[in-house]
Amino acid sequence: MESCSFRPATAPSPFPSAPSSSYSSPRAPCPNLRFPRSRNGRQIGVRGRASGFDAFPPLPGKVFVDEAIGAEYGEGFETFRMDGPLKIDVDYLNDKLQECFLQRIRHAMKPDEAFGLIFSWDNVIADTDSLKLDAWRQLALEEGKDIPSAAHVRKSILHGAADHVLRKVLYWAKEEDKMEKLKARLIELYYENLFKLDTPVKGLREWLDAVQTAGIPCAVASSLDRRCMIEALDRMALSKYFKAIVTDEDDMESIANRFLSAAMKLDRKPSKCVVFEDDPRGVTAAHNCTMMAVALIGAHPAYELVQADLAIAKYSELSVINLRRLFANKGISFMDLQKQIIEKAPPRRRLTVDTIF
Repeated sequence: MESCSFRPATAPSPFPSAPSSSYSSPRAPCPNLRFPRSRNGRQIGVRGRASGFDAFPPLPGKVFVDEAIGAEYGEGFETFRMDGPLKIDVDYLNDKLQECFLQRIRHAMKPDEAFGLIFSWDNVIADTDSLKLDAWRQLALEEGKDIPSAAHVRKSILHGAADHVLRKVLYWAKEEDKMEKLKARLIELYYENLFKLDTPVKGLREWLDAVQTAGIPCAVASSLDRRCMIEALDRMALSKYFKAIVTDEDDMESIANRFLSAAMKLDRKPSKCVVFEDDPRGVTAAHNCTMMAVALIGAHPAYELVQADLAIAKYSELSVINLRRLFANKGISFMDLQKQIIEKAPPRRRLTVDTIF
C-alpha cells in the first residue's frame, strides 16, 4: 500500500476567513487607502494623496514592475518546516505530489479531477490593462502631462516597469524624489480603480461553472495584495470557484514560483496543471514548470503567443475535452531526449529449391 508522504498543509479555501471590506460601496471613492499588514516590522499601505509625500512606504503587490520568469535550471523557492528550510522546485513537486493509491482509483473513474487549473489575474480574470491605462491617464491629467499615442508607448506603460516608463519613455521624472512621488500616486490610482472593478472577463464565469461541474480544482495567481485580491473576487462573485490563491504575501520572487506555489496548494503536481495566461512571459514560466499553457489572445496578438499549447480568443471556445487533449500525447517520457532508431532493411531471401517445395 502506497502512502502520501508529502501534502501541503493548507486550508481547503482561503475565502471564509477573508476580512470583510471596510468600504460601504465598491464604487465609493477611496481618498485614504490602508492595507493593515506588516512585513519585516514595517507597515505597508497606500497613502492618500496628501501634500507632503515626505516618506514613501512600500507599495502593496508588484504592480508596474518587471518580474522574473523563473524556474530555469531547477530554480525554486524555500518553505520552512519544523526540521528546517525545505527547497521546493519543479522536480521535487512532480515527485512528491504523485497520486496515492486511492487517488489513482478516483482519477481513473473521474480523469478530469486529476488536473489543476491556475489562472493568472491580469487580463485572464479581470481586464487589468484598462485599469493601468486609466491610472496613467489620471496621473498625466494631474501632472499636466500628455501621453503619446504611439503603439510602443502604450506597450511600455502596460507591460513595462514604472521606473523605466517615467524615466526613459515619458521623461516625466529625473530626480529620485519626484520618481517616488509619481510611483506612489500611480499605484494609488490603480488601487482606486481596482476597488471599482466588479466585472470579470467575458465568458469566464461560464467556463468556471463547467470546470466546477467537472470537479477540476482551480487557483488564481497574482502579485496583488491578498486583501485586495479577495475583495475583488468577492465583488465579481468568483470566490466560490477558487480553492487556492497566491498573492504578494506568499513572497514568490518570480512568475514560475507563483505557479509552483499554486500547484502545491491545489495538491496537483506541476505536470498535471494548466496555466491560463495572456502574456508570453507567463507562457514561458508555465513551460519551465512542466505545465501546459492556454493563452488568451487580446493583450498580446496571436503571433506573440505561438509557444502556448492552446491559444483562444474567448472562453466560449473552450470545453473540458480540450483539457484532456492537451495531455493526450503526454506520457512518462514526453519531451525527453530520444535517439532516433534507424531500421536496417532485412536481408533479401535467396530463392532455392527448398523455398519453393
